[in-house]
Amino acid sequence: MQDIRAVVADEFDRVNELIVEQLHSDVDMVENVGHYIVDAGGKRLRPLLVLLCGAALGGCSDAHIRFAATVEFIHTATLLHDDVVDISSLRRGRPTANAAFGNAPSVLVGDFLYTRAFQLMVQLDNLAVLRHMADTTNIIAEGEVLQLVRAGNTDITEQQYMDVITRKTAILFAAGCHGAAALAGCDEPGCQRLHDFGLNLGIAFQMIDDVLDYDGDPQATGKNVGDDLTEGKATLPLIHTLREGDADARALVRHAISAKSAGELDAVLAAVQRCGSLDYTRQRARHYHDLALDALAELPAGPARAALEQLTALSLERDH
Repeated sequence: MQDIRAVVADEFDRVNELIVEQLHSDVDMVENVGHYIVDAGGKRLRPLLVLLCGAALGGCSDAHIRFAATVEFIHTATLLHDDVVDISSLRRGRPTANAAFGNAPSVLVGDFLYTRAFQLMVQLDNLAVLRHMADTTNIIAEGEVLQLVRAGNTDITEQQYMDVITRKTAILFAAGCHGAAALAGCDEPGCQRLHDFGLNLGIAFQMIDDVLDYDGDPQATGKNVGDDLTEGKATLPLIHTLREGDADARALVRHAISAKSAGELDAVLAAVQRCGSLDYTRQRARHYHDLALDALAELPAGPARAALEQLTALSLERDH
């Protein structure tokens, strides 16, 4: 990631400075919670995509800097709300904001970050980008609701899973890349190509995230193994096990999902491994990785495109 960020190092620093600046509020709780989650770090992957796409298309303008911060604020707001809904206690290796400050402050500061993101977008004075991001944020909210109502449901199909991760995760990757292209003056086909790149990258990224929930090192991921199971989420490794496993494996996984319990996590992990479900999920992620690379084919060759290709490869190889 350091080599990838180096391509847009100055711009990346400017985004971080803008994020800190835009967290300012006369309300102490807003700044405390906002800084708590922003200072926790994270990959800053979505703003990095905005910057790299802008650089690949001729260079990052001030609008790209502001838009990158906007995308990160929207992402951070979803994290605050997610952790409340999921009753999560650990993120990025430390207590979640809701664990540290309580549910109500986390939800309300999430709302502040959403509205601050739209204040930033209005400053872009680009109605097309504003419209696209408004639609995107609405789709993300629908994805969150879909995931909530399907929690504990053992009859989720792979297509339904794809629908949730596309809405909840991949669509913001896509919107960031699409917006970067629009701000660079690309025509609609050019914007659509980068939208497709971001969408497929986001799908691959989420699939590997779902693998790491069962096969990751908590020291690296900053999250507990089996969190998805505790939340009753039927992610692709479990969906594949329910489809391909024997009667005992299917009964075990069905009970764990419906009970929203990681009490039999070791047995579930063994069943997932026996069915080759993690390998299957990695193979599906590889498919979307390849589609993402194909979408970059018409970008001008150079350091920024090479960094986007590296970032795409990293989506499969990462351990956190």
